[in-house]
Amino acid sequence: MSTETILPIETAAKRPQLAHLSAQLEALRIGGTYFKLRVLDDQQAPLCHYDGREVINLASNNYLGLCNDERLREAAIAATKKYGVGSGAVRTIAGTMRIHMELEEKIAAFKGVEACVVFQSGFAANAGTVSSILGKEDFILSDELNHASIIDGARLSRAKIKVFRHKDVAHAEELLKEVENEPGRKLVITDGVFSMDGDIGPVDQLADLCEKYGAIMMVDDAHASGVLGRNGRGSVDHFGCTQKVDVQVGTLSKAIGALGGYVCGSRDLIDYLYHRARPFLFSTSHPPSVAASCIAAFDILASEPERIERLWSNTRYFQQQLTNAGFNIGGVNTPKSETPITPIIIGEGRKTMDFSRALFEQGLMATGIAFPTVPESKARVRCIMTSEHTRPQIDKALEILTATAKRMDLLS
Repeated sequence: MSTETILPIETAAKRPQLAHLSAQLEALRIGGTYFKLRVLDDQQAPLCHYDGREVINLASNNYLGLCNDERLREAAIAATKKYGVGSGAVRTIAGTMRIHMELEEKIAAFKGVEACVVFQSGFAANAGTVSSILGKEDFILSDELNHASIIDGARLSRAKIKVFRHKDVAHAEELLKEVENEPGRKLVITDGVFSMDGDIGPVDQLADLCEKYGAIMMVDDAHASGVLGRNGRGSVDHFGCTQKVDVQVGTLSKAIGALGGYVCGSRDLIDYLYHRARPFLFSTSHPPSVAASCIAAFDILASEPERIERLWSNTRYFQQQLTNAGFNIGGVNTPKSETPITPIIIGEGRKTMDFSRALFEQGLMATGIAFPTVPESKARVRCIMTSEHTRPQIDKALEILTATAKRMDLLS
C-alpha cells in the first residue's frame, strides 16, 4: 500500500506559487466576465438540457444536426466492434489504420484535390501546418481577425508576420508589394468564414493576389465546411477557387458532427505534413469510431443537400426577425454576418455576460463572448442556427431574446 501523503484540498490551495492566477480570476469576477462551464446532460440538439435546465440551444456548431444522426451512430458502433476503441499509437509508428486512410481519401475526393491528412483537431491542423511549411526567413500575411490557431501557428513558424486589415484586399496587396523582393516564401492566410462575426472572407480576390505575386494561398474553412459551396464543400468551392488555393483547412468537429481537423492540397503537401507537422507526428490517431462517423457524414453531405437548404432557410428567417426587432447583428461598426453565425452585439462585457445568463434563466442557451476573444467594445451574444431548429423553436428563441433585452434596457 502506498504511504504517499495526499494534501487536503484546502492545504494545497494555499500554496503561493499560482497566486497570480487567483488574482486574475478575481479580476474577471470584478469585471463581470468570469464564467463557469455549462454541462450538457443529453444530446447536442436544438432542444436539450444544460445544468439540468431545458433550453433552446443557439450555441452549438452542430450546423447540420449530424452529431445525433443515427447513421453516424451505427457507423461508430460498427467500427468499434470491428477495430476496438483506440488505435494505440501515433500515425507514423503503428497507429495508421485502414479506416484513417479511407477517411482521408473520402475528404480529398469530396474537396476535389489530390490528397488530405486528418489531424486530431482543427486547431492542430492550422497550427501544425503553418508552423511546418514556413521558417524564419519567410513571410506570413494574415487577416487581423483570423482564428487563434492561425495566429499561434504563425508564431510557431518564426516567420515574419504582417497583418492586413480585415478583408482589405488592397492592404494585403500593399504588404505583398513591400515584401515582394525579400528572400523567402510568402503565405497569405484567411478564414473562409470568420467565427465571431460570421462574414465571408474574400477568398477569390486573395487567391488572385497570390497568383499575381507568387504567394502560397491558405484558407481555414472550419465554419464554411458543410455551410458554403456545393453540398457544403466550403468557401473555396463557393468562389470556384479550388485550383488557386494551395492549402485548405477544414474541421470534422462542426458540421461534420464528430471530431478533428484536416488539411487538403497536393500530394507533396500532404506527404510533407506526414513528415513534419508536429501535432500529426506526436499525437495518437483518432479512434476508429470517429473516423467511421466522419466517413458516414461525408456520404450524407454528398447525398442530402436539403440539410444545407434548411440551414440557410432558418438562418435567413432568424436574422431578418432579429433585424426587425432592432437588434444589432453586425454592420454597425462591425462586419455583417453572411452565414448562420449571428452575433448580437451588446458592446460592454459585463452587460453581455449578464444578458447571456438572463437568457439561460428564461430557457435559451446563447453564449456571451467578451474580451479577449473579441475587442473590449464589441462583446456579443453569439447565436448559431442549425438545419434542425424548427420554426416554433426559432420563434420562441426570438420571443425570449426580445423580452429579455427589453427588460434589461438593451433594446428600445
